Parts: sequence; C-alpha cells; structure tokens
Amino acid sequence: MTEFAGDTTPARTGRKIDRVPTGAKVFLILSAALLPLAIIAFFATLRTAELADEATRAQMRVTTTESARKLAIELIGDMTALRVSLNALELDAGDAPSCARAQGVFAPQLTAGTRFAITDARGRVICGAPLPVAASAAPPSLDGPVTARIYPGRGLTLSTTSSSGRTRAAAYFPAAVLEAVSAPSAYAQAYESELVLDRRTLTLQQLPRQNPLERRTALSMPIGVDDIALVTRTPTAPITSPVLIALVLPIVMWAAAAGIGWFVVDRLLIRSLRQLRSRVALFVPGEEIDPGVMHALPAQEIRELGETFRAISRTVAEHEAGLAEGLVRQTRLTREVHHRVKNNLQVISSLINFHARAARSREAADAYASIQRRVDALAVVHRNHFAEIEENRGLQLRSVIGELAANIRATAPEEAQLSIALDIAPFLANQDIAIAIAFLITEIVELAITVNATTQVRISVSSDPSEQRALLRINSPSLVDSDAMRTLVQERYGRVIEGLSRQLRSKLHYDPLVGAYEISVAITGRD
Repeated sequence: MTEFAGDTTPARTGRKIDRVPTGAKVFLILSAALLPLAIIAFFATLRTAELADEATRAQMRVTTTESARKLAIELIGDMTALRVSLNALELDAGDAPSCARAQGVFAPQLTAGTRFAITDARGRVICGAPLPVAASAAPPSLDGPVTARIYPGRGLTLSTTSSSGRTRAAAYFPAAVLEAVSAPSAYAQAYESELVLDRRTLTLQQLPRQNPLERRTALSMPIGVDDIALVTRTPTAPITSPVLIALVLPIVMWAAAAGIGWFVVDRLLIRSLRQLRSRVALFVPGEEIDPGVMHALPAQEIRELGETFRAISRTVAEHEAGLAEGLVRQTRLTREVHHRVKNNLQVISSLINFHARAARSREAADAYASIQRRVDALAVVHRNHFAEIEENRGLQLRSVIGELAANIRATAPEEAQLSIALDIAPFLANQDIAIAIAFLITEIVELAITVNATTQVRISVSSDPSEQRALLRINSPSLVDSDAMRTLVQERYGRVIEGLSRQLRSKLHYDPLVGAYEISVAITGRD
C-alpha cells in the first residue's frame, strides 16, 4: 500500500502542475532561475556596506581606547595625588605642604572649573574649596576606592575616604575639562562621546544628525574609575541613493525579468494560441478557419500553425461536400431500391391474387390467399421502411401492424367473419424486427383462421419491464388448446412460429387456457 501511494504522489503532483497556465509556469521558472542571482547581488552589496562599517568601527576602537586611556590617566593621577594629601592631612590637619601639593596638581584645571575639597569629620574644608555639586560618599577603605557620580550636562565628581573614615576628599571635573582631556591625538572624522554611569550620561562631545537616514556605530569602553564607561559614536557609511539603488536594483531586475518573460510569453504565444484554439473550437464543418482574427502579434510559428488549420479546414470542407454529395446519391439509390422492392412485392401480390381468382378448387384458392398474406406482410414492412428512411428512427409498429391487420382482413376467406382488435403502444423497431413481427402475426392469425374461420383476434403491444423491449401479445378463442389446434401446430405452423421467435431472440410463451401467444421484442424507442 505504501509503494502504491508513493507511486501516485508524483503523478498527482504532475497533474497539478499541468493545470497551471503556461504564463504562470514561465513566471515561476524565471523566478526560480533569477531569484538566487538577485539574492546574491543583494547580499554582496550589503556585505560591501558591512565591510565599510567594520573599517569605521576598527578606527573608532583605536580612538576610543586612546580617549579612555587619557581619561583614566588624568582622573586616576588626580585622585592619587588627592589621596596622598588626604592621608597626610588626616594625621595633621595643619600640614600646609600636603595641601599645597594637592593645589599644585589641580592648579592647571582650576581656571576651567575643576574643584577639589578635603573635609574633616565635621564636614569642614581643611584644604581646597567647596564643590559646586554634592559628591557621593565613598566607603572607608585602606585602598581608598574612588566613588563617581555623574551630573548630566554639568560634570563628574570623584570622591574617596580615608581608612578611618574621619576625613574625605572629593574632586569635581566639568564636562569641558573631560572633553579636552579625552580628545584623541589625531582623528579627522567627526564623532560624539559621553560618559555613562548608572544610566546617567554626561555628553563630552555632541554630533548633530545630518539626515534622518544617517547610521551610527557605537563603542563602549570602561576607563577603570568606578563603573564609568566611555561611549563613542561615529557616523558610518550613510544609506544614500546609490546604496539604496544597489540594494533594491537586483530585486527590481528579478521582478522585471520574470514579469517581462511572462508578458512576452502570454502576449506573443499563449494569447494567440487561446484565440486560435477558440476559432478551432467554434469550427463548423463547411466553414473555413480564419486565423487573421488574432489581434496580437503572434510568433511566426503560430501564424504558420493558423495557416495550417486554415488549409485543413478547407480540405475538410471539400471532403464534407464530397461526402454530402455521396450521401445524397446513396439515399437516392436506397430509396430507389426500396421503391423497386415494394413495387415488385405489390406485383407479386397482384399476380398471386390473379391466379387465386382463376383457381378451380377451394384448397388452391386458400393456398394462394395464404401466400398472398405473407407477401403482403413483407410489403407492408418495406412500405413503412421506405416512408421512414429519411429520419431512420425506426418503423412505427402501430402503423405497420395496423396496415398488416387490414391486409389480413382483406385477404381472408369470403365466408370468414374475421374480427381483429388492435391495442398498439407507440413503439419503434428496426426493419429486421418489424419483418419478423409481421410474419409472426401473420402465421398466428392464419393459424386461428384455419382452426375457426369465424373468430376474433386481439393484437396488443405494451410496455415491458425492460426499457429496450416491448411485449407482443396475440390471443383468440380459436387458439385455445384443442386437437385441431395441436395438429396444425405440429404439422404446419409450429416450425415457422418457432423459427420466427428465434429470429426475434426471445422465448415465445403460449397460454393454452386463454389461447394467447406472448413474446418480448426489441425496440429502438417510442414515437
């Protein structure tokens, strides 16, 4: 079962693909063929931009490292000198040389706004000057850790505490001083930098955006003082019109190539083939296909195909005309043959009638009449077949049996008082079936006349359970089982009746109590 399912899956997929229009197939094929090239070109352009960004980041890393090192050297050096003075003043608050050394370290930056202050346990300044901002308190430690605090838009404070915790030192560095200290020695490209600590930022150098599509790369590096990090940003290669075009152009070219391929195939090939197909589908025998109705510009091969269809339709029209002429001749010949057969049968019937009148004995006259009834039965079928030959739907059993009954009554013996009642449904039958039915009715009616010349016969054709068959029934009091009846059937009529039933390919049923013969016959339809 698994193998069967696996075998049918490709076939089912193939049938689905076959139902896809040719234009769509061309579009999908071109898309599958060109899309990888467009993706490669897109990522190649993107990689070129990334390489430019990586070069910018490498240069920016050098600059950031230099700026962070300068800041670390400056701030750590200042705080080291301040810690030395703090330890000396803790031992002797009146140690003027230690305070002077601290002032000498900060002297170059005092004009730019840098301040420092060493305070005792009561908060009195014993060296330096009060800071313009409050400094964070540093925990006491033998190593003298430095605690930093950023004031956005103003500056940075660094504070430390002696190991005993009685004296403290703090320094304030304005943003301008830090910007000057962190400036790299040589960097031509514009950048911006800022110090970041606990979600607070201090902008050292600001760089306004030039356009909304400007891209920037950022690099963060710790300076080694508390958790302060130096963040620098520099513009990368901007997304300009050439870059956008280089990124979008491969995709546009892929879509355009697939669309143009579909358009060309659909307009120059598929549309023309559809028009030609509709013309061929509307072709009527006798007409000529005109491929000139295609308004598009089809390919030369399609125009040649249209001309081929035109030549074929012209040939077909000529053959149709020849066949129609031959059919007319054949119909005329058939009508003539049936007409001659009908006339010959009528001539034979007249000759038999003529000889019957000249017969010298009753037996001879009855024999002639019997032969004439059979010839008339065959003539009736040919006459009706001749009348229906144009339509060729089949012979009407009602008219055939009606005319046959009239001929039987006309040729019956003069002393016979024959009465025939008909109940015929409007069924149709072919010529072979109609001839067998006519002979069978003639034989059974003549059997009834022979048994009793004064008799009544009822002939009916009714529906059968099968739609392609009908039920023929002939009953008469003369056909009731009797010695004379059995003798005539055995010696004269039985063999003929049995042969006719075999010709009708059905079993003939006989009911001896009511005197009825019944047989199922094939029909071609209803009238």
